[in-house]
Amino acid sequence: MHHIVDSYSMQKLNTVILTCIVLALTTTAIADTDIFKGGHAKYFFLLNTFPDDSLFLDYIDSPTVDHKGDLRLKFGWQKDKLEIAADYQLIAAHGDGFELANSLPGNVLVTDPVPTDKYRLFDLTSVITENSDSALLHRLDRLFVGVTGKRAVLRIGRQAVSWGNGLIYTPMDFFNPFDPSAVDKEYKTGDDMIYGQYLTQSGDDMQAVWVFRRDLHGDVSSDVDSIAAKYHGFVGDKEYDLLIAQHFDDNVLAIGGLSDLGGALWRGDITLTDTQADNVFSLVTSLTYSWVGWDRNISGVAEYFYNGFGQADENYSPAALAANPDLLERLIRGELFTIGRHYIALSAMIEMTPLWLLTPNVFINAGDGSFLAQLVTSYDLKQNWQVLAALSAPVGASGTEYGGIDSGIAGKQLSTGPGIFAQLAWYF
Repeated sequence: MHHIVDSYSMQKLNTVILTCIVLALTTTAIADTDIFKGGHAKYFFLLNTFPDDSLFLDYIDSPTVDHKGDLRLKFGWQKDKLEIAADYQLIAAHGDGFELANSLPGNVLVTDPVPTDKYRLFDLTSVITENSDSALLHRLDRLFVGVTGKRAVLRIGRQAVSWGNGLIYTPMDFFNPFDPSAVDKEYKTGDDMIYGQYLTQSGDDMQAVWVFRRDLHGDVSSDVDSIAAKYHGFVGDKEYDLLIAQHFDDNVLAIGGLSDLGGALWRGDITLTDTQADNVFSLVTSLTYSWVGWDRNISGVAEYFYNGFGQADENYSPAALAANPDLLERLIRGELFTIGRHYIALSAMIEMTPLWLLTPNVFINAGDGSFLAQLVTSYDLKQNWQVLAALSAPVGASGTEYGGIDSGIAGKQLSTGPGIFAQLAWYF
C-alpha cells in the first residue's frame, strides 16, 4: 500500500482529526451525563548518574535530570451492546534525556523520551512544539469501538492487550510489554488492532488479535502485522493457555499456565519462535507466596527467565550484538529489554501501613553476575493523591549487562549509575 499524500500533509491531517475527536468527546461529555469520565494528572522527576568510564559522559553531564507531565482524560460511552472509548493524553517533557537520545540515535539502549506513532497504522500523536531539550504533544492512546454480547466481544481501534503468565518477564506478551524494571506500569501503550473474545459455556475463553502496523518506509504492510489467537482453559483448579501467532516474519507457539503449589502459586510460559533462520525457545516460571512477617502483610515473587534470543556467551560487544539480529530487532521494537540468557528476579511487596507499600526488587543476570537493585515505595497521601518513588542502582563489572557493556571505544562503557525516580499523581 502506497502513500497518497506526503508526510507533512498527513501530519496536518492527523492533527485535524485528533483535534476534532477531542472536541467531539468533550462536547459529548458535557451534553451526555451517561458518559464515563475520569483520568489522572502526573508529574515525574528522574535523575540519573553515570560512572567515569561511561560513554554517555561524552555527550551529557552527570547527573541528568528530566521532568515530565502527563494528563490523561478518559472518555467512555456505552449503550446496550455498543461501547466507544477514548483516552486523550497531553504530555509535556523537558530535560537531558532529549539531548542523549538525539546524540545517540542508533543506540538501542536509549529510548525516545516521548511516545511516537511512527510505525502504528494511525498517527494519533501530534507534536505541538519541540526543541532540543523539551516537547509538548497530545495524542490518543485509546480509541476504539466495541460490541459486547453475552459471550462475545469485538473491539476495533487503538487498545491494549496483555497475555502470558510472567509477572516480571513476559515472553508471551509481545504487544508493547513493560520494561521489567519500569516503576509506573499503570498503562500500556495502545496499538491499532482488531480484538475479539469468545466465552464458552465451561468458562474457557478464546481471544484473538490482528495488530496493524507500518514498516520502516511508513507503508502499511502485512509483513509487520501480528495475528494471534490464545485459548485460556481450566482443568480443575488449574489454568492453562495455548497460543499461536504470526508476529512480523515469525511464527510463534506458546503454552503456559498456573497452579497452586504447596501454598504458593506457580505460573509460567514456554514460547517457541520460528524466525525463519532458527527455532528459538524461551521460558519464564515463577512462584508467589504471601505471609505475615513482623506484623505486616508481605507478598513475595521469585521468577526465572530464559531468554532464547540473548547472548549465550555473555559477549555484549558491538560486533557480537550485531551478529545477533533477532535480538537487536526485538530490543528496537521494545519487545525485549534483556541481552543475556539467564535471569532471576526477586521482589517483595511489604505493607508497611494500609497507605504505604514498600517493594524491594532485584533483577539478576545470572550469566554474568551483574544485577539491578531497586527499592520502590508508594504512599497514598489522601484520597485520589499518590506518591510513587524508586531508587535504582546497577551493580556489575565492566563488560557486564548492568555494569556497562562495551561501547566499541577503548575505555568507554555504555554504563549508568544510581538513579532516582519520583512521581506525584492525582486521579479524578
